[in-house]
Amino acid sequence: MSRYYTEKQRGHRPRRASHKRGLQRYASSSCIFSGKEASPFLRNTQCSIVSLVSFCPLLDPMGRVDVAAENHHTTSSPTTGGVLVVGNYCHDVIYRDGIVVGKGLGGAASFLSNLLDPLCSASASYISKVGADFSDSVSNSPITSSSCPTTLFHAYFPSAAADGYHGDRVLRRVRVCEPIFPSDLPSENFEFGLAAGVAGEILPETLAFMLDLCRFMFVDVQGLIRVFDPNDGAVGLVPLRSSAFFDLIPRIRFLKASADEAPFVDIEEVRKLCCVIVTEGKDGCKVYCGDDEIKVAPFPALQIDPTGAGDSFLGGFVVGLSWGLTVPDAALLGNFFGALTVGQVGIPKFEKSLLKAVRQELERRRSYDAVPCQTKFSLNYQESVAHQEFRESLLRAAELSCIGGLTEIKDENRKKN
Repeated sequence: MSRYYTEKQRGHRPRRASHKRGLQRYASSSCIFSGKEASPFLRNTQCSIVSLVSFCPLLDPMGRVDVAAENHHTTSSPTTGGVLVVGNYCHDVIYRDGIVVGKGLGGAASFLSNLLDPLCSASASYISKVGADFSDSVSNSPITSSSCPTTLFHAYFPSAAADGYHGDRVLRRVRVCEPIFPSDLPSENFEFGLAAGVAGEILPETLAFMLDLCRFMFVDVQGLIRVFDPNDGAVGLVPLRSSAFFDLIPRIRFLKASADEAPFVDIEEVRKLCCVIVTEGKDGCKVYCGDDEIKVAPFPALQIDPTGAGDSFLGGFVVGLSWGLTVPDAALLGNFFGALTVGQVGIPKFEKSLLKAVRQELERRRSYDAVPCQTKFSLNYQESVAHQEFRESLLRAAELSCIGGLTEIKDENRKKN
C-alpha cells in the first residue's frame, strides 16, 4: 500500500457545542474507602472494598475520573443506553492479479452490524450514507444521498500463496459518497459510540458531536488518518498529530489501530491521552493505557483476506464490554472474531450455532460476575481469573460449529492440552 507523508494540516473546524450536555466537569468524590486506596484494577466482585455514598468516580489506568456517567444521565435528552455506530456502507471490488474475483458489500458498518446485532446486550443505531445506486439488503436502512454515489473501493491482491493467504492489498477509493454531518446524528444519548469511517466520511465536527452524545467512545483511527490520492484514489496514511482530529483524542476512551497504522499514531504520546488498542494479526493485540500495557493472546487462523478484521475485532470488543467483560476479556473476544474474519473473503458468515454458543457464554459470565452494588457500567482493566477459561470456551464454540479456516486454532488448543 502506498503511503503519503505530509505535514500539511487541514484547517480546524469549530467544535459544535452540545446544547444537550454542556462541558464535562470533574465532580468531587463522594466515596468512602475501606482500608484500600481507589484503584482501577479492583475486580468487579470486590464490592466490600468500596462503599458508595453517592456517585463514586472511577479511575482508568491513566488516572482520569470517569464522571461521564453522571453527566450522561443528568441531561434532559432521552438516554437509549445503546450503541451509536457511524460510518458509511460501501461497495468493494476485489482483484487478484488484475482479475475481478469478488464483489460485495463493504464498509465498517457492515462488519460491525454482523456482530453487534446478534450479540450485543444493547441495541445499536447506525448512521450511514449511500447513493441512489445502493441496492444491497441491510438490516439498518442508510441515508440515501441524492447527489453522490455509494462509496466504492477496489482492493488489489497478488496471487494466493500455497497457504491461501492473498498477501498485502493495495486499496483505492474509486468513488465517494458525501460525508456524515452532525445534523445527521440522533439527539439522544448512548452508552457506547463507534466512529468507524473508511473513506473520510466522518468529519471532525461529527466526531466532536458523537463525543457529546456517547459515554464511552471507540474510534477506529483509519477514519482519522486516511488520505486519498487525487489521481488514482490510492489510500495513504498521515500522522494523527497532523490531522484535524488530534485535539479530540483526550475525549476518546479507546482508539483502535492496526500494526500498519500504529507508526502514524505515535503510541507513546497518544497512550497518555486515551487508551490505544493495536491489533497485531497473528500476534493478538495490545492495549496501552497510560503506563500500563496489556498483551492479549491471539487465535491463530488461516488468513485469506484481512479486509474487515479490524472491524470485527472492534465489534467483538464492544460486544464484550456491553456484557460487562473486563477490557482484556473483551479484547480476547475481539481477537476471536478477527481471526474468524480473516479466514473468509468479504463479510464473514458466522454460523448461528457459533453466535448462540458465544451469547450463552456471555450471559453465563454476566450472571456469574453480577454485582448487586454496581449500579452503573464501568470499565475494568484487569484480566479476569477466568480469562483462560473464556478463551477455551470460545475455542470449543468454534470447533463445535466446524468453522472453516480454524484448523490451526484447534491444533494449537490440542497442543496446550
